[in-house]
Amino acid sequence: MRYLLGLDGGGTKTKCVVTDHDLNILNECIGGPSNFLVFGTEEVSNTLLSIIQECISQLKIEPDHIDSILLGTAGAGRRDDAERLENEFIKLAEKNGILFKNFRVESDARIALEGAFSGAPGSILIAGTGSIMFGKDSDGMIHRVGGFGRILGDEGSGFQIGRLGLSAVAKYYDGRGPRTILKEMIEKVFNITDSSSMITEVYKNKFDVASVAPLVMKAAEQGDDVCVHILNTEIEELIEHVNTMKVKLNEPVLKISLIGGTITTENYYSNLFKEKVKLIEGVQLMEPELPPQVGAALMAKQFCEE
Repeated sequence: MRYLLGLDGGGTKTKCVVTDHDLNILNECIGGPSNFLVFGTEEVSNTLLSIIQECISQLKIEPDHIDSILLGTAGAGRRDDAERLENEFIKLAEKNGILFKNFRVESDARIALEGAFSGAPGSILIAGTGSIMFGKDSDGMIHRVGGFGRILGDEGSGFQIGRLGLSAVAKYYDGRGPRTILKEMIEKVFNITDSSSMITEVYKNKFDVASVAPLVMKAAEQGDDVCVHILNTEIEELIEHVNTMKVKLNEPVLKISLIGGTITTENYYSNLFKEKVKLIEGVQLMEPELPPQVGAALMAKQFCEE
């Protein structure tokens, strides 16, 4: 029997799955983090080799029984960056006397897209700390909307909601903005009591801006006009992502799978967003068909068949 191996790499852990060519799961393992932009290609390569060896040894199969391996991880959206990790991993494996037939690195969003629709056309909207949307059309072409990062983009994300919430409180401190109950919430949770302490926290203490987003949602749920306006504005940004992707894919129905805690966790913002998305004609929200690590195995199969 021949095998495929898919990996879903994250900042805290990596999920590994071994499948046959029909994508039946034969074994699963979990290892350490594999975000190479944070931990470096050398450390991540060691982590990957360790988890791959564990997963295949449990099945009692040899490395040359694996036809293709594919890792999806953050920071691999640019081919040059992905190739750095590919080269480092192959070099490490060969140093340990192991020769894998195919090893490929892709972005975490890419494997999530493949898994969500089992390789068929569809789109994923990711809104966690950041935001981006990916879609695949009937010709197999990949389209992207957003993903320009917190300085140029990340609309509708936890970071942007948190940033706008902090900005609203800053304006209130200054007398330039209306009162918002978010002020009291931030003071209680983060011990920010005035403009000076806010500036210190945000600019000197590596403050997690996205951590304010849940408070903005809570304040909006309690009827705070400032926070309601923030969330409505950011929802419209995500709706614009959806409408743009709808045009790009040009499918009879735009199927969307949602990813990221900001819009998948049960909260005021995600509920309101889902209500508004459902009003768009020709758009359908769907649960992912396969997890990202199996999406990686599916892509591994595609690469070894090319």
